[in-house]
Amino acid sequence: MFNKLVIIGVGLIGGSVALAARRAGLAQHIVGAGRPGETLDDALKLGVIDAAASPADAVKDADLVLLAIPVGQMPEVMASIAPHLPAHAIVTDAGSTKGDVIAAARANMGLRLPRFVPAHPIAGAEKSGVQAAKVELFDNKNVVLTPLPENDADAVTKSEAFWRGCGANVTAMTQETHDQIFAAISHLPHVLAFALVEEIARRPNADQLFGFAAGGFRDFSRIAGSSPEMWRDICLANHDAMLNELDAYIQRLASIRQLIDTNDGKQLANVFDHARTARTAWAEKFQSNK
Repeated sequence: MFNKLVIIGVGLIGGSVALAARRAGLAQHIVGAGRPGETLDDALKLGVIDAAASPADAVKDADLVLLAIPVGQMPEVMASIAPHLPAHAIVTDAGSTKGDVIAAARANMGLRLPRFVPAHPIAGAEKSGVQAAKVELFDNKNVVLTPLPENDADAVTKSEAFWRGCGANVTAMTQETHDQIFAAISHLPHVLAFALVEEIARRPNADQLFGFAAGGFRDFSRIAGSSPEMWRDICLANHDAMLNELDAYIQRLASIRQLIDTNDGKQLANVFDHARTARTAWAEKFQSNK
């Protein structure tokens, strides 16, 4: 499908894209590029990429470029590669927020903006780094595209075909809808997990508490093992939507606190039952879609 695929940021997502693209024969040559000082030795040793180069050098004859880097680094990287991109090259990204990434593209991509197709693969794990990359990471997972009005139609079509080739189901929506949805069902849960672990870790008897923690704590806190840098950038990038979701959650906690304080067991059970029913329905649908 592409002669040369360039992946800037060969970690969990970037590495998994490389593996999936190789499995499907989507690219003849896969080149990895990293941030200054970042080593790509492991990606080369593992056979995830065929070669390594600086971002500016890597994209010079690229057909498709994937930006699999923290969203906070997008402006700098876009500015560094834009002058070196061939006119035909398609650029896509794997950022978890879209409004800020699109603003960065409009500010830094110049004449190459019509070839930039924003994307968000809804797949991941609490582990990061190329060692955690999996060829099947995107199989039957969702990838959201948020195309721009400026986009060339063939760039969108080829981007969609590429992500489908990696095993994903592709959906399109506006950047505003994307950022609102994922603030609620992805970004907020990560903040809650980090907050819980941070609260326990800062208590004087933290060792004792962690010593008795078991399955419930493990399941709830799993995503607190994710990249702090990435989630810092996501929270700041999706600032307004995150504050709205935190405010709504704080209000929900306050209402539950009030029920406990007033010993309103009946209403407390109703709240828990409603949540359990909704969660069970979602889990059954999720399993059936696998």
